Amino acid sequence: MHETREINALFHLLDDPDQEVFDTVANKILMFGKEIIPNLEHLWETTVDEHIQERIEMLIHRVHYQDLQEDFRVWHSGGSQELIKGALLTAKYQYPDLTEQSVHTEIDRIKRNIWLELNNYLTPLEQINVLNSMIYNYFGLKGEEVSYQRKNQFFINQVMEGRKGNPLTNGIVYQALCAMLDLPVYAVNIPRQFILAYFDTFYDFTEPADPGDYRILFFIDPIQGQIYTQQDVDTYLKRVNVPVNPDFYKPQSNARIVQFLLEETAKCFRNDKEQYKHDELLNLARILD
Repeated sequence: MHETREINALFHLLDDPDQEVFDTVANKILMFGKEIIPNLEHLWETTVDEHIQERIEMLIHRVHYQDLQEDFRVWHSGGSQELIKGALLTAKYQYPDLTEQSVHTEIDRIKRNIWLELNNYLTPLEQINVLNSMIYNYFGLKGEEVSYQRKNQFFINQVMEGRKGNPLTNGIVYQALCAMLDLPVYAVNIPRQFILAYFDTFYDFTEPADPGDYRILFFIDPIQGQIYTQQDVDTYLKRVNVPVNPDFYKPQSNARIVQFLLEETAKCFRNDKEQYKHDELLNLARILD
């Protein structure tokens, strides 16, 4: 953006010690939107005062965050159809300049390899064995239990680059691939787990819930693709002393999965210095209510 007299005047007020003055200046700068980011970056590079640099960094973050809120609203209002897109928007909170195409290219590459191995004569279990072989052996995706100290395992770009995620991000990759290959695999709401289920039919999220629709053939742990039976899940629920609830076996919508991803990612930012990130991520999650 061309630096106008107004922008130049606002930039000169960024060092004002009065917080009220700074807040007024910041709000006026935010009104320019993302077009002002190059100006802010140039100002940061030519500023030696660390306090002013910190203010500029926060302003750049707030511009990105303002845009991201709108992107989530658009994604949600559009039906939240693309799960990978929702995960990429979450990653953009931490990596606002990430290139989405590299993630899509990798996903498409895995999908093509799986598609070449699938045919109409395979049973559901055989289909999932093909997926597991391609995702975990050919692509080399690894999985670990959730740890809020390993922030990058919550961001899909880092998961695809490092080929290591947690149940939630691995599960998002897995479910997205199944959707692209027309396989009826959805995340279900088993307590304290993020687990996928292979249904015996596709689920229509636009129709009212019918308990009779929830017929699950088997479950899939997305950490490494392990298969579980209904009996395995029943045994788990007894072990953790949780009464069976039909809602556990309902497919989760893409919006709910991404909302959960945002809520879990927020838990990575707990110290005082990063508390604002925790709050902002929960605010993004509320957009998907």
